[in-house]
Amino acid sequence: MLRHLPPAIDPNLLVGINTADDAGVYRLSAELALVQTVDFFTPVVDDPYWFGAIAAANALSDIYAMGGKPLTALNIVGFPASTLPLDVLAEILRGGADKVREAGATIVGGHTVDDDEPKFGLAVTGLIDPRHIIVNAGGRPGDVLVLTKPLGSGIATTAIKRGVATDQLRDTVTALMATLNRAASEAMLEVGANAATDITGFGLLGHLAEMTAGSGIAATVSAGSVPILEGVLELAGQDVVPGGTRRNLERLEGRLAWDPSISEPLRLVLADAQTSGGLLIAVPEASAARLLAALLQRGVQGSVIGRLHDGPPNTISVIP
Repeated sequence: MLRHLPPAIDPNLLVGINTADDAGVYRLSAELALVQTVDFFTPVVDDPYWFGAIAAANALSDIYAMGGKPLTALNIVGFPASTLPLDVLAEILRGGADKVREAGATIVGGHTVDDDEPKFGLAVTGLIDPRHIIVNAGGRPGDVLVLTKPLGSGIATTAIKRGVATDQLRDTVTALMATLNRAASEAMLEVGANAATDITGFGLLGHLAEMTAGSGIAATVSAGSVPILEGVLELAGQDVVPGGTRRNLERLEGRLAWDPSISEPLRLVLADAQTSGGLLIAVPEASAARLLAALLQRGVQGSVIGRLHDGPPNTISVIP
């Protein structure tokens, strides 16, 4: 659909829509640029405060994926004022405000519309050094792929909605989705990553496909090395799976080479539509150990899940 839009010709637009990157980057000077993004969605958890916090963390994540620092945010709200008490909206906004404050940014306003279903998110503006932007299209052959959060939030939140999630899974996935990717971003900037993206609606494989397409190379994922939330694989086997996850797999048909031993539930988890997932970072192999140490120093458990290599662009091999 985006191909129908007229191409941007402003030379100060450093990152636009061409490679489906996480945020746009606009140069102000040789040493300063704006990084901008917007994201919002319907509730993924029942608690309005945590819904607000998760939606805010999800929007802020796009800034972190580029290596930027959030500066300001605008609330985006859809709310059924005639059917839900305004106290619910107040809690959503409080959760978002607390998360923005945690990021060191400031909410400067926003816009609310009357809607049949609650929706919340942010338009975020950040700052970035235009000489040190980390894009999703910068991967190089030999790069190691590091993931900073376990997969399974889409399946877990579907289980919550269907009333089949354990209390432990509910609490774990809520905390996970509300966790900022700030520490992971700081670690990859310290070490020097070649490429990065955050894992959200297109799932791990979908966002990796964007990375390989933009970088002009292929990738291999070691499925057994991918961290997964406890209990999610079993839920996938019971068909507790969001529709977006299945659509992700369908979109990637023809671009994935599966080892026959990879089960259908595991395939679904690898394509699971995430909310506020971790960063997927491509780093030179010589720097991988330093990245893992820098992440751990900041309380983030990074996992090496595969690598980039020469091959047909936008193709991914999945091995055990």
